[in-house]
Parts: sequence; structure tokens; C-alpha cells
Amino acid sequence: MSTNRFFISTSGFEGDRVRLSPDQSHQVHHVLRLRPGDSIVVLDGAGVEYDVTLATVASRETVGQIMSRRQARGEPAVEVVLFQSMLARERFEWVLQKGTEVGVTRFVPVLTERSLLRTRRIEETKLTRWRRILTEAAEQSHRGRIPELSQAVAWKEAAEQFGRFDRCLIAATSGPTRTLRDVLIADGKSPSSVAVLIGPEGGFSDDEVKQACDSGAVPIGLGPRILRTETAAMVVPALVLHELGQMQS
Repeated sequence: MSTNRFFISTSGFEGDRVRLSPDQSHQVHHVLRLRPGDSIVVLDGAGVEYDVTLATVASRETVGQIMSRRQARGEPAVEVVLFQSMLARERFEWVLQKGTEVGVTRFVPVLTERSLLRTRRIEETKLTRWRRILTEAAEQSHRGRIPELSQAVAWKEAAEQFGRFDRCLIAATSGPTRTLRDVLIADGKSPSSVAVLIGPEGGFSDDEVKQACDSGAVPIGLGPRILRTETAAMVVPALVLHELGQMQS
């Protein structure tokens, strides 16, 4: 059985001991029913994980002893940033969860011409829920870091960031496209950072595709089948990491 994993804040580290949050303590005590002497894995969010033996377990306070430490093995060496057009809540949360499991480093919600959601303002309660989804998915999938969640931006603002990446890929459903493999190995060098641009249900507008290409993006095709936006948001990052050798054990 896999050992339970918990991301904790810097303040939770006290020398060679760790202190879980009240919510985590409740989970350990009441849900997982762990006891003193049981083992967990604690992650610092910076890529290091710790084997911990529980010393005290209570509803509001759980303390453990660090037994060993190592670099987390679940983090890809390639930075993949997903620029995802804003979606309805359930679909966007699915993208956050599955993208985290696949290996996305950062999520950037983007307002596009055909986005169903038209506001950049995201309520704090929703952000809190999204961060919890990211954390739980990162723990479940043995990530060493919790992916970042950026503020929602307009398409023009997003385009200003595209030139910062070694590769920028825009999923296109029409017009000339290239294969993912050709773009990734275009100059014979393996990229260390890749931006993936996924549009809304109706796809990107022609103007948005042109603006992205003018900013360094390359249109890629995904074969003869048209994927839903939330499916493409999982498939493209997974294919990128696979092509770059980041999906091997």
C-alpha cells in the first residue's frame, strides 16, 4: 500500500520534526486512522520529500519525526505551462486535477473570444478550492511540487509571455499545422520549457491564432479526431513529456 503523502508549509518544519496542519491532523486521525509509529511522507513543496514516523496523533495536532530525506522523483525535468481558456467550473477543475497528475508545472487561465466565462475576477473561495485540488492531485500522483496557479489574464497579456519559452504550441483545428514531434526537435535541442495553448469549446479565433503565432507559437495538429478542450488539455502536455522522455520510470 502506498504511504500517505502530505505537503506542509515551511513553518511546519521544526528541526528534525514536522507538525501537520489541523486539517491534515484531522485526516490522519479520523479518516486514515493512523497511530503513533505509523509512517507518512511529508513534502516541502520545493522538491524534497521526507520519510516521517508519527510521534503523536490527535484531532488538531499531529507531530512526526523525520527519518530520512531525498529528492522527489515525481517531478519532470521539463517545465510545461498550460495556458487554458476559461471553462465551466467542473471542466476547469478536471483540467487542474488531471494536468497535475500528468506533470503540468503551472496553469494560466486565459480569457479568449469564445470563452464561456467572461470575467477575470476569481472569487477567493474558488481559488481556495482550486489550490486544494492541485495539492491533493500532487499528493496522489507523487509530485514533488504543487503546480502554480496564475491569475486569469486576457489573451493579449498571455501572448506577451509566449516568447519566454523554448517552445510554444497552440492546438489548432484548422489551417496548416505541424506535428508535435517535429516542433519539439526542430533545432535538435531538447527544450527545457514548453508553453501549451488550449482554446475553449469553440476553438481559438483566427485573430487569436495569428496573434499567438506572431508571438512565437507554432500551430500543432492532433490527428484526424477533434478533442474536447479538457481532453486536449491533458493529452498535449502528456505527449510533450512523453516525447521529451519524461514519462519513463
